[in-house]
Amino acid sequence: MQRIAFLRSADIQRADPYIHGIAPVLARLGAEARLFHTHGGDCGPELFPGTSERLDPAATPDEFVERVRAWGADAAVSISLPDENALRDAVVKTRLEALGIRTVMTPLAATRVLCDKWETKRVLEAHGITTPPAVLVDSDLLNDRALSVPAYPDAVRLAARDIGFPLMAKPLWDSTSMGIEFIPDPAALDRYLAARPAAHAVLEKCLGGRLCSVDIVGAGGHYTVMPLIRTGTAGGPPAFTFDDLRYARPAPDDDFAPTARRLVDLCTELGVEGSANVDMIHADGVYHVLEINPRIGGATTLSIAAGGLNTFTALLDILDGTWPTRTSAPADRFAIECLTANPTPALLAELRTLVDLVTCHDLIIDGHDHGGILTFTVEPGDEQRVAKELAEWCARTGFIPDPMLDKIHRLLASAGR
Repeated sequence: MQRIAFLRSADIQRADPYIHGIAPVLARLGAEARLFHTHGGDCGPELFPGTSERLDPAATPDEFVERVRAWGADAAVSISLPDENALRDAVVKTRLEALGIRTVMTPLAATRVLCDKWETKRVLEAHGITTPPAVLVDSDLLNDRALSVPAYPDAVRLAARDIGFPLMAKPLWDSTSMGIEFIPDPAALDRYLAARPAAHAVLEKCLGGRLCSVDIVGAGGHYTVMPLIRTGTAGGPPAFTFDDLRYARPAPDDDFAPTARRLVDLCTELGVEGSANVDMIHADGVYHVLEINPRIGGATTLSIAAGGLNTFTALLDILDGTWPTRTSAPADRFAIECLTANPTPALLAELRTLVDLVTCHDLIIDGHDHGGILTFTVEPGDEQRVAKELAEWCARTGFIPDPMLDKIHRLLASAGR
């Protein structure tokens, strides 16, 4: 029987329920799976359709390779996030494939480009894809670590003036909105530079508009653009990734099509293999690409729910050479995700009678409990009933905060207009 290793960092529960879709594919392939993961507790069959091994979060690529080889894997698939773990898996891919173990993951050279926000901007511009203007801030020069360049802070100030305020300072390699600073004016920039940031950063024009995300799945020049996800608003201080309502709607996004085509061309040239997640701001009728993450994204569950193409089974299709199984995955229903109170079995049982529940579980990131995270879908024609019954239930239970519930109501009410 073929053995397929799945490489994972974050808690596998974030992949529920769609990770279970790999079970029939494994059966068809005559394969068994094992999850090699660094985060989360024990991972039994209720969370992953196979066995599992836990590694230390600080495990090196060589330790992953050793454990995967010791199990006797014939192939491997990366489903890790965020970017630092994607880079780890790209190194693991290089070493496993040198040993004859096929691994579905974007190659190391492309992963390095996409993990580095400045390099990503350069490749976006080269492909005619709009991205906010920015300047690279070299922390070594600010801190006199390698060479004394007294004029360097002034050079950054002048570049910032040319770009225009407000700005965002984004660490070159961090992800999931971590470490971002809002810089509204020159005085704030002076304070930022005086603090001598320890890491390189991108100083980027802060645009006002709608935050969007899209997953692109595929390999070898054949890619499926998943449904466009609206994730919040941009234009001020950074917010927690899941703070706002996140949703896909069953309406054509014709204005996104030209950007989507250019992104597919870029994925083809880089040799992206598996899934890539693209963050954007839609402002003044233009999609401004902020970054491309060489991995599955935080909205992957939501995009699967909206479009019906299971990213996790697609990765196995790429592995066994049957991809592409679908060339398009437009949203044909509302798919909605939001933070809630921590779910209990009783609350979930009631919730299932009201909505088409995809998943709801505790959201724990780096040991911090953010409450629950709910994902559900609404079929066309059912929007008004769901809005009414969900509001009545939440008034009694307090499960979804009122501001979030109001956004859901307005979103679903718009379907009837």
